[in-house]
Amino acid sequence: MNTGRVRALSLLVIGAACSPAGISRTQVADPRAAVMPSRVAATFPDGWRFPAGSAVATVAEHAMVASSSRLASEAGVEILKAGGNAIDAAVAVGFALAVVFPEAGNIGGGGYMVIRMADGRTAAIDYREIAPQASFRDMYLDASGQLTGKGVVGRAASGVPGAVAGMTEALAKFGSMPLALVMAPAIRLATEGFTVDSVLSRSVAGKAALITQFAGAATFLPGAAPIAPGTRLIQPELARTLTLVARDGAPGFYRGPTAKMIQDEMQRDCPAGVAPRNRAASGCGIITTSDLEKYRAEWRTPISTSYRGYTVLSMPPSSSGGITVGQTLNILEGYDRLPAFGTAEYFHLAGSAFQRAFIDRNALLGDPAFVQVPRARLESKDYARTLRLTIPADRATPTSAIATTMREGTETTHYSVVDASGNAVATTTTVNSLYGSGVFITGAGFFMNNEMDDFASQPGLANQFGLVQGESNAIAPGKRMLSAMSPTIVLDPRGELLLVVGGRGGPRIITSTAEVILNVIDHRMNLADAMGAPRIHHQALPDSMRFERGGFDSVTLGKLKSMGYGLSEHSTIGASIVAIKRIPGGYEGMDDPRSNGSAVGY
Repeated sequence: MNTGRVRALSLLVIGAACSPAGISRTQVADPRAAVMPSRVAATFPDGWRFPAGSAVATVAEHAMVASSSRLASEAGVEILKAGGNAIDAAVAVGFALAVVFPEAGNIGGGGYMVIRMADGRTAAIDYREIAPQASFRDMYLDASGQLTGKGVVGRAASGVPGAVAGMTEALAKFGSMPLALVMAPAIRLATEGFTVDSVLSRSVAGKAALITQFAGAATFLPGAAPIAPGTRLIQPELARTLTLVARDGAPGFYRGPTAKMIQDEMQRDCPAGVAPRNRAASGCGIITTSDLEKYRAEWRTPISTSYRGYTVLSMPPSSSGGITVGQTLNILEGYDRLPAFGTAEYFHLAGSAFQRAFIDRNALLGDPAFVQVPRARLESKDYARTLRLTIPADRATPTSAIATTMREGTETTHYSVVDASGNAVATTTTVNSLYGSGVFITGAGFFMNNEMDDFASQPGLANQFGLVQGESNAIAPGKRMLSAMSPTIVLDPRGELLLVVGGRGGPRIITSTAEVILNVIDHRMNLADAMGAPRIHHQALPDSMRFERGGFDSVTLGKLKSMGYGLSEHSTIGASIVAIKRIPGGYEGMDDPRSNGSAVGY
């Protein structure tokens, strides 16, 4: 099979639609039977911009890389063709994204990686940012107890970055190539430059007010104007930083000149004589060379959820993604057949499952080194059954009636890699908001994250994404902030690789990842339709169901309103999914049609 672009097939769904009265809550004896019905073609609403069968996926015989940037995907394929495995390629993509996708690709942030080797070994590495040692619970509150905003913009907003530690650690354990060889494409892109496209130019323009406050303006706003399409962007400072890492490994970032540059940037413009406890409130950065030297990535065991005979591997805490996606699937598995896609009945069940899973997510999850996460209960089928029994067949449930619960950035980036041997990697990284805190490390050439806002800076109140979280995610020195990143690998009932998936978009990552999985398994969609299908989102608070404009007909919306849902229309559900799916004879891969990335294979 030759690599190419092919039109997707028509949408495929399970059987006939189920009426509310006909929804069964019994587990099926053979879970595979629930996902192997006769296939029935269906369509999305006429007004939907991604009609069934209209999207395209990249198809390749041997291997596939899908990411938010074609240049980064090509870097991964370059490594695969040179004999590298999926982990080598994933690390190459990660460093390349730091060069060509500065709004979210990074070495100034952190992330997670889920690995499934062809021999069956699985692993997960947590390289989430951590709170600096000088941080404390109420550091972003003023004298009256109100949030100052210092946790979103500026030097005080950054956690200690983990990306370099995580990627180099993953390579050391599962890779097959030297770090310098894997990083060569990224260093070349930084040294020789690449042509700026309209997407990057518009992205910079949209955040010009933030970028212009810090040193990144010289690179991305030359002459006070956004870098123009067609410009060749060369980043010599970033090239030097990457070269140090390629030569020295993680110590080339966490010690020596780069670490000193980060500390110096944190102290820049800080008023003299500010007491340590008042540094954040004064806008001073608090990351030190000691914080950087002490940073360590953590190996963890992936969350494993069985769903209708399939195995869903995802990220455990400090990510909330694996537990929340798994809990959603466990709730829905109790219905032996879900209502047809596009019906109010289906979105009611999916939204209700999301709502209940997010209630637990917001109240109970946090860094397992600091809080006792009740994983056994949250991952159990019995507990999912008790939640399922609280879902009425024909009406919404107010969040306040289920539980009293006690806030995550849109600019994450996900990439998926499968190599010719069947090794698979799902990786999600972030700086939180677009261009993170805006702070640009002078001399080192990269943006810093604003991940401190992912803590519950004021438990019980919403963050910039509307998430209302509890004490489990309160700030503490050395603690990892909770995340919604959900890198996920799905195995079919025979234990063979089926899907590598994840996305960007804050809490919408969780629901969008789950929706793609449901679309593939329950609704029998091909990858293009599973990615392009209209989405909903419910995160418990605010207590409303978000839906994508143009993707829902008036009958469906009317029924949801009559069930008691508050509905919130959005141009998109802001999660861009990146996925690879195994098909007969190879793989198909694509970036979300809502986004601008690319899949490349051979």
